[in-house]
Amino acid sequence: MERQFLISLLLLFSIFSCQTTSNLSLVSNTECISTDSQNKCFDNTEELQIAIKPIPSDVWEYMIFNSEYDKNIILDQKTLSYINKHIRDIEKFNEYLNKSYYFIYYVIQELEAADLPVELALIPFIESNYDPFSISPSGAVGLWQFMPKTGRIFDLEKSWWSEDRHDPYRSTHAAIGYFKYLFERFDNDIYLALAAYNAGPTYLDRQIKKNYRRGMGTDFWSLSLNSQVTEYIPKYIALREIIFNSEKYNINLPYIPVESVVKRIEIPGQVEILTLSEYLDIKPELIYKLNAGYTKWASAPKDKSIFYVPIEKTSLLDSPDSPFENVNQINWISHVVVSGDSLWKLAKKYDTEVKIIKEINYIDNDLLAINDTLLIPLSKSKTNNFIPYEMHIISEGDTLWDLSKKYNIELDELAKMNSINKNSYLQLGQQLTIGNKNIHRNIESKKRTILYSVKQGDNLYKISDLFDVTVGSIKEINDFQTSDLMPGQIIKIAIRAF
Repeated sequence: MERQFLISLLLLFSIFSCQTTSNLSLVSNTECISTDSQNKCFDNTEELQIAIKPIPSDVWEYMIFNSEYDKNIILDQKTLSYINKHIRDIEKFNEYLNKSYYFIYYVIQELEAADLPVELALIPFIESNYDPFSISPSGAVGLWQFMPKTGRIFDLEKSWWSEDRHDPYRSTHAAIGYFKYLFERFDNDIYLALAAYNAGPTYLDRQIKKNYRRGMGTDFWSLSLNSQVTEYIPKYIALREIIFNSEKYNINLPYIPVESVVKRIEIPGQVEILTLSEYLDIKPELIYKLNAGYTKWASAPKDKSIFYVPIEKTSLLDSPDSPFENVNQINWISHVVVSGDSLWKLAKKYDTEVKIIKEINYIDNDLLAINDTLLIPLSKSKTNNFIPYEMHIISEGDTLWDLSKKYNIELDELAKMNSINKNSYLQLGQQLTIGNKNIHRNIESKKRTILYSVKQGDNLYKISDLFDVTVGSIKEINDFQTSDLMPGQIIKIAIRAF
């Protein structure tokens, strides 16, 4: 009996010992950390590494943490030469990187949303120096240097008022779509996709097929490509190498936060850029840079305008004092007819309709007279009403103030138009001029100072023709000593608009 008890006790101890060993083994493979004010335990190293992954302090760290970077790539002589070129002047290199301050986080977000490598956010450095105003000699435009045909394929539109290829946000969306297509077409090979982006997918396909027929490799490094493409990939790798290994090159990268520094806003009606700039107390150059798609002095004449502004300024637009509530800043512009003009061309140029131009200017046929001045509406919205009255007969109770409100004409202008004092007594039956066949002939055209961003190929003569002003007036208002202009330069123009 005693022996059986001892055997049972020994057996029980053995079982307990096994369980304890097992439990101890489990505990030894479990790691616990403190996070979010709680202790959390993880059953494997991979889960633990994910949990304790450091929070990136800037966009560069964020890019590194979320990268598909091939660390085993060999840096060839071309790549090394580009690396040396960048690190030769660290201050200049940091200025180069800092040009992406307002855009790169947005680009990274869009890439992640499309499940594309975040490293592609480096491509606009190579394409345009992250300059939305950039225009190449071949006609490629914007951050991503879209050519007109490719831009149209990806819904980048152009009108008299705007050019989507310049728009940093619309063009980024288009570039994401293009890269998505290229990655699918070239089996997710980043170097082939980049080469195709630079030289075109058809060209790259031909080179791949040529190598395949010869029994040669079809990866990027095996292809015989033109010099432009063979330089393109090393430029990209060099930039990626420096940013991903900045400590190795003794470089402190410029700080760009891992969050949006601009915000998309909607403003009712058409907005004059100078007015927005002055209200937000932002340099007009910055407003133009963030909204480079607008190529004129204002947004397009539509019911609402989209603008991107520094995030810290957006609260001003929510203020009751904001001047941008249910307004349309620009209504009309006067156009002097020149040789080659037609109603159809003017309607297309100013985004309006032939019948509207004819109705406003009392034109009975389709013929235009050179040097005649036409009144062109810059908006189709309901707030832009034409005053079709030729005169008003004074009736009992009429005052100049009431009439100025009724016809939406400033009191001083109404008095000046009729050569009377604004405090004059009005007599019953008196006729007041309100408007006639060409309003601009009765209402002295106001000089409106607008801002214009110079484009590649622009000159003073081309700009003067575009806005129907003299070269001399442009030189005078800008205090120009020469006629030299630079793409992206912001100049003032005094136009006849009201």
